[in-house]
Amino acid sequence: MRWAARLSVVLGAVACAGAALAFQRPFREYPGMEYNDFPLPSDHREQTEFVFARLMHPDSLGSFGRFRRGRQRGDWTQGYAWWTNDYPRADRHLLTALRRLTRVHARSVEQPVNLDDGDDVFNWPFLYANVNSFSLTEPQIVKLREYLMRGGFLVCDDVWGEDAWNNFMATMSRVFPGRSPEEIEDHEPVFHAVYNLEQRYQIPGEWSLRSGVPYLAGGVVPHWRALYDEKGRMSVSMWVNNDTADSWEWADSPRYPERYSALGIRIAVNHIVYALTH
Repeated sequence: MRWAARLSVVLGAVACAGAALAFQRPFREYPGMEYNDFPLPSDHREQTEFVFARLMHPDSLGSFGRFRRGRQRGDWTQGYAWWTNDYPRADRHLLTALRRLTRVHARSVEQPVNLDDGDDVFNWPFLYANVNSFSLTEPQIVKLREYLMRGGFLVCDDVWGEDAWNNFMATMSRVFPGRSPEEIEDHEPVFHAVYNLEQRYQIPGEWSLRSGVPYLAGGVVPHWRALYDEKGRMSVSMWVNNDTADSWEWADSPRYPERYSALGIRIAVNHIVYALTH
């Protein structure tokens, strides 16, 4: 009976995984702010245990309201919006690193996730968002709150300066009214899930190589902050005054300092493993 019980548990887990896959939206791609024809890996349709999901969201009227190369805001559900910053090159470089550095069975491509797509977001337990220009509608606020309360994990990146931070928190305070962000202490598990990362430093983007200034909009001091749920579980991690996705995007460039990509990839790997184990 013992073996029968174990077999029943295994078969049940396989059935649950199969059911989740059945309801997930298939892989999809959108034109980005910087990339429209980034090559697809040959195994991009592989079904895996982990998928890096990127949150699609409307733009806010922040200090970076006009796209580079003269592009203007359009329909955020069709790409060309701020959520596509560094996409998909950053995501795919990070996933290459994750597959090499861990045993996490990860898909080689990202998954754009729209909160308005029914219950689809609940199929993706890890979400990444570029939030320098970030806004959500009221139904999206409700959906994101439910997602996080069910155990989902959200990483927010590329928040530069006080104005962008205040704009971002104006939205997040609607998601979790009354909850205040806290600095993540060096001893917390998210900084030790795979790599020990007590010694962190600001991660500037590739743009700093041209400007010579390693920060934007007065965001001189880097922060790693979090929102915790009622049980003390970290549900939202916020990488403030850091352009972490740029460190993935340019990890293959000889011009971009390796030390930034090394830290950016390690922070992301830690957060993914933490999200999968807590």
